[in-house]
Order: sequence, then C-alpha cells, then structure tokens
Amino acid sequence: MESKTILIRRMLTGFSIVFILYATLILAKGLSLSDSNTTSRDAYNTNLKESEPMYKNPNIPVDERVEDLVSRMTLDEKIAQIMCIWGMKQQLILNEDGSFDEQKAAQNIPHGIGQIGRPSEGYNRDLLQNRTAREMAEFTNSVQRYFIEKTRLGIPVVFHEECLHGHAAKDGTSFPQPIALAGTWDENLVQRLFSMTALEARSRGAHQALTPVVDVCREPRWGRVEETYGEDPYLVSRISVAAVKGFQGEGPGIDKEHVIATLKHMTGHGQPESGMNIGPANYSERIIREIFLPPFKACIQEGGAQSVMASYNEIDGVPSHVNRWMLTDVLRGEWGFKGYVVSDYYGIQELYTRHRVAKDKQEAAKRALYAGVDIELPDMDSYAEIKGLVESGELPMEMLDTAVRRLLKPKFLLGLFENPYVDPKKAETIVGSKENAKLALEAAQKSITLLKNEGNLLPLDPSRYEKIGVIGPNADQTLLGGYSDVPPYFVTVLEGIKKQVGDDKVLYAEGCRITEKGSWYLDPVVLPDPEEDEKRMQEAIEVAGKADIIILVLGGNELTSREAWGTGEHLGDRASLELVGKQNELARRILELGKPVVVALFNGRPLSIDYLNENVPAILECWYLGQETGHALADVIFGDVNPSAKLPISFARSAGHLPVFYNYKPTARRGYLFDDVSPLFAFGYGLSYTTFEYSNVWLTKSRIGISETTMVSVDVKNTGDRAGDEVVQMYIRDRVSSVTRPVKELKGFARISLKPGESTTVSIDITPEKLSFYDTDMNWVVEPGEFDIMVGSSSREQDLQSVLLTVQ
Repeated sequence: MESKTILIRRMLTGFSIVFILYATLILAKGLSLSDSNTTSRDAYNTNLKESEPMYKNPNIPVDERVEDLVSRMTLDEKIAQIMCIWGMKQQLILNEDGSFDEQKAAQNIPHGIGQIGRPSEGYNRDLLQNRTAREMAEFTNSVQRYFIEKTRLGIPVVFHEECLHGHAAKDGTSFPQPIALAGTWDENLVQRLFSMTALEARSRGAHQALTPVVDVCREPRWGRVEETYGEDPYLVSRISVAAVKGFQGEGPGIDKEHVIATLKHMTGHGQPESGMNIGPANYSERIIREIFLPPFKACIQEGGAQSVMASYNEIDGVPSHVNRWMLTDVLRGEWGFKGYVVSDYYGIQELYTRHRVAKDKQEAAKRALYAGVDIELPDMDSYAEIKGLVESGELPMEMLDTAVRRLLKPKFLLGLFENPYVDPKKAETIVGSKENAKLALEAAQKSITLLKNEGNLLPLDPSRYEKIGVIGPNADQTLLGGYSDVPPYFVTVLEGIKKQVGDDKVLYAEGCRITEKGSWYLDPVVLPDPEEDEKRMQEAIEVAGKADIIILVLGGNELTSREAWGTGEHLGDRASLELVGKQNELARRILELGKPVVVALFNGRPLSIDYLNENVPAILECWYLGQETGHALADVIFGDVNPSAKLPISFARSAGHLPVFYNYKPTARRGYLFDDVSPLFAFGYGLSYTTFEYSNVWLTKSRIGISETTMVSVDVKNTGDRAGDEVVQMYIRDRVSSVTRPVKELKGFARISLKPGESTTVSIDITPEKLSFYDTDMNWVVEPGEFDIMVGSSSREQDLQSVLLTVQ
C-alpha cells in the first residue's frame, strides 16, 4: 500500500478537489493505487481526464513516474517497449526515399516502440546515402514527434548508434580504434574522447551507444581484437570506466550532451574457441570471474553504466542470452546493476537457429526474458511472441513489467519526456568540428607504439635525406577499421608525410596489395592477382632505388581482421598471424638495396612479424589511428612528437605460440623444442626517443594486515635529451596461495611526463582489492603471506624491479 506521504505529494500537483476527496476515500478503505489491475486504479485514471498525467510531471521522482506509466499501459504497449526496429525501418516506417512515413508508422507500430537502431543510416543502410548531422537530427525529430504526439501515451523512443571509436555516422569524428586507445594508458584522454563522441551523437538525436567493448581479449586470431582494450582485466577495467564516464557524464541523470553506454559483450567473448567469432568460452567460473567479468563490474559500480549487452557465445553449455546466473544472479544480485540488458543483434534468434537450446521463437523469448534480457535487438522477432505467452499464463505479467520498467526509466533519466528534440543547426556546428579534430590528432599521436629503434634511426631528420620513399599497400589507403562510417576527412600516411617534408621530397609506390578493396562490414575478401602484384613490386624496387630512406607501410586491413558476421564470405578470423600476401617478400627485396628502412604497421590485431623484427631497424605499431592518421604518424616519424604508447596486448611469434598473454599460470610456458616461448613483444612494452631510469623502489609499509593498505613508490628519471611520457606499471604476485595464481598481474599504473634530466616519484596504492582472489571455496579473499610487488616499464622481467610485501 502506498504511503500517505506519496499520496499527498501526488495530490499537490494541481489535481481537482474531487480527485483529492476520492483519493482520500480510497486511502481510508485501504486500497492500493499502485495496483494496475484494480478498479480503484481505473477510477483514479478516469478522474485525471484533462489533468497532467503523473508520469509527465518532472518534479516527481523518476521511479514513481515509471510506476505510474506502467500502470496505464496495455499489454500491446508493454510489448512494444521490449522491441526494436533496425533493418525493418524501411518496411515499417520509411518512405521509398528514406524519409519518415507517419501513416506507415501508425499502421505498423501503433503502440510505440522501445528503440530504433542506427537512424544515421540512410536508405538500405547504403554508406553513400547515410544522413548528415542535420539530416539525422531532422529525421530523429520527425520520428520522435510522431511517437510523442500521435501515440496514446506519448512514450518517446530511444535511438541507438554505434560509437566504437567515434560516432559511426557520416561526418562523425573518427578516433583511433579501442586497441590503439588502450595503448595510450591514458584514462583522461579516453574520457575526453568519448565525451566528445557522446556530444556528437546526442546532438544528432541518438541516446544510446552500443559501446564500449569491455571484453578482455586473449585470442589474437579473433577478428574483433581491434574493438577491445587488450588482454589484461585491470587495464581494460580502467580504460572502460573512463569510456563509460565519457559517454554518460557524472549522472545520475544523463544530460543533453551525453548518451547511455552499453557494455559488451557479457561475457568470455574475447577468447573464443579456435579464435573464431562467437565460439564457446568454456572456462572455469574462477577464470570467468577473475579475467572476463572485472571490467563489467568496474564499469557498473564505478562508472554507473546503464546498459549491458549479452554475448553470442556460450559458457559451460549455456548461451549468454539464457544465462540467468550471469545476467541476473551476478549482474543484478551481486553487483546491484539497475539498468537494462539488450540482446546482441539477432542473439535471441540464434537460440533456436544456432545454439538449439530453444525449439522456436516462443521458447527463445521465454528463456531470454527469464534470464534477464530486457529488449530484443535489432528487429522484432522472438519477443513478439511474449504477448501470447503472457495471455496464456506461461509468463507472468510481472516479469514483462519488470523489463518494461527497466527500459522506461532511462527515457526519464535522459529527459526525453521533457526535451525530446534536438537542434539540427547546432548538430551541424558540433559534428566533425575543428575542436574535435584536435582531440583526434592528440589521441592518434599518443596511440603509436615504438617497437624497435636500432641505432636510434628514428626520429628522422628530413634535411639528411634528399628523397624519401613511401612504399607499401597501406601507404595511401583510408584505414579506419571496423564500425566506421565516412569521417569529415582522412589523412593517409602518404599525404601526412608529404605535408611534413614537401611533395618534391617524396617518392611513392604501392609495392603490393593485401587484398582488393572492400568494406569492413559487407564485402567478400578478394586476394590480388599475383602477376599484378609482381608488377607493383618491380615498380616499388625502382622507386626505392631512387630514395635515400624508405618508410615501408605494411600490416593488415579492414578485410583481413574484422567481425565474422557469418560462415560464408564475410569472415574475419585467421588461423595465421603472418603478414598477408607478398608483404614480407616486398620488405626482403627492399632491404636488399641496403637502404635504411622504417616500418609502420597498420592492423586490427597483433601480427607475427619475426622477419621484420630481425631485419628492419625501426618499427612502429600504429593499429588504426582515425582521421588524423597521416598527420600523427608524420609527427612521430620526424620527431615533433615523442612516441609514448605501451602495448595493451602481447605479440606472438606465431599462431603456434598461442596463448601468449602475459598473466599465465606457473606451470605454463615451460618452453618449446627449437623455439623461443616468450612473446615477440610483451604486454606493456613500448620504447621512446628518450630513456627512463627506475630506482629506489620502496613500500610505505612492508607489513600489513589483510584489510589494510600500503603504497609502492619508485623514482623515475628522464635520462635522455628529449621530453617524453612514460607509463609506470605495477604488477603483483602472490608467492604461495591456496589456488594457483598468475606469475604476475597488473594492478596499477601511472602515466607521467618528464623533461630531459627531470625526476619524479611515482606512488601507486596497494589495496586489499588488488591482493584478493577467489580461494578454493570461491570466496573473494586476501590470504596472509608474501607478495612480490614489481614496478617498471613493461611486463618483462628485465624491465621490473621488485620489493616484498608481507600480509599477516
């Protein structure tokens, strides 16, 4: 029964004297106004008549507004809120030219809709016809106006978009891919970047970003490596929390400059069986809890993330979309998550088409809703069956109401009932602005990792070289990676170098091709004609012969590393990590000329580059750098910017060396016959044009209780002649434990800037949380004993200094 206080607050919102007397009578009789199925609630609604409905009053607490709205909804209106349209937009709500058709909407979705996917896309999702900032703002306004003004209850719609590394929409600012951003180890940068992304998306009418990807990636054969923040749960957690705060702001509401963040994909998605997308993740509960779940937990409890996406894969035979233990018991019960869970695109459908844990749509819908999936994306399919399940009594109405409440609450928090529209003119000024471009350049500069610099070949002094050869399949390509659209501009490597040193100084040749051209999301992979590639290589050798130094631009492309949509032509996972095609041969033939060579790699996954590492003096890992690619790389190559990135994922010597993640167990990595078991480049590794000296590692307290904290400190000095940034990393190992522990685990880091000769002391907290693990009984505990506290510049043993901590 509702309290008298709540009733009084309701009565003071301007309702008639008749209503007040009637409500008082109800209270006296002990009737509940919160029961949507009672006659009293019907009478209560009838007496409102011309008065403002409670759910439309912004002065009333959101939870009460939600309850009031749910109580007014019919079954059809509730079902509409747990569904979405995306590919069906043309069929259900659009004219032939892609504009909104109110009559079609009224006929096909008269009860409203929960979400609409990708309003930035134009007719048939054709990349060339996607909407500009103004066009998208006008489109979302027209759609929103219909739902608010022409449906019975006026419930606004949530528009969701892809924002993996910037809003994936026409003219949206394109930042580096997440794997590159993770290499910055810069939480502040990531938060600023995604705050900018949120502003661009929201100004156009979007409300939810299907981002960030917080999967811990421990499988480099997987085509979606580029979407992740790497292999370590701690680093992924810190960067992901920054991303969530960037998207959503400080909360608890979400203002007009921010959007809902969606954590994906829960969970185990980043280490699929055989490296194949959506493969099973059959790992123990301990591994699931200690490796894959921590970023989700941190983003919810620290970042306040309001949405989670279930993953396609299964764990221990249970697909995530029907995993009630994960989506309800852990997510909501243990962590206190109050937001809503969305399905991955067609994930519920796959319960009966692929996983075969449901015989049909109806069973899939029933199991998914019970597990905790609140809304089906991207189109109406299985959840349309829920109406019949409720009517037949197979699903209780309360279960549906719970999902509806979770989906309605964010619409209030977003302010959509009060301010549902956006300003198309303002959207034009925000999207793709010069200010945003500056941030894109900063992010790109900080994302480049110097892997090798033999003889200090880099940075290059242009005055020393009469001609500079820029050669390779990625030298003059637009390379953005997956979940991209067409940004305001893109600067290729060739263009960036020409701008830096002048056109007359640069010679160019393609050298060979990785694949024929195509898009990341649609086209089949077509390998180049070998005869044509040989002609390109001959031309490159001639060009290289005329140059004094060669910048060789190699790697992968958006077709050789991408999300595998299906089992046909659109694949993106690989059995090999070697360079595709004739790239190694091109490098070999150019090296034979005896000229100095710098290699710049662009790729979506860490590649096995043994040959390059053995023979090329200078190597830069660039991943995908966004629209400022050429400018950022030129700034680093010619010394305007000192590279500072550290690897967020280990580089394997070959696919046969996998797994190669750094935080392995003590019995792993014993060694291979005839081969080196170590990674080619280790997690946390990255060079600089200057040098840093670590010394004097000490603990504030070297002996603590299990509930106490301490701090490790280290002195760091820039011993070179250039200013530079360094990432100081702290790793922990429990020496003796009740269950086996990794040989080291990242538990803290700090990014610092030092001038030549400058020193500083870096201190990093050691808390019980950082010393805890799941014991034999799956309790999260700190066990007394000795811990190695290691501090240094990477995860490599030779880069770390250690002190002993005793916990008693």
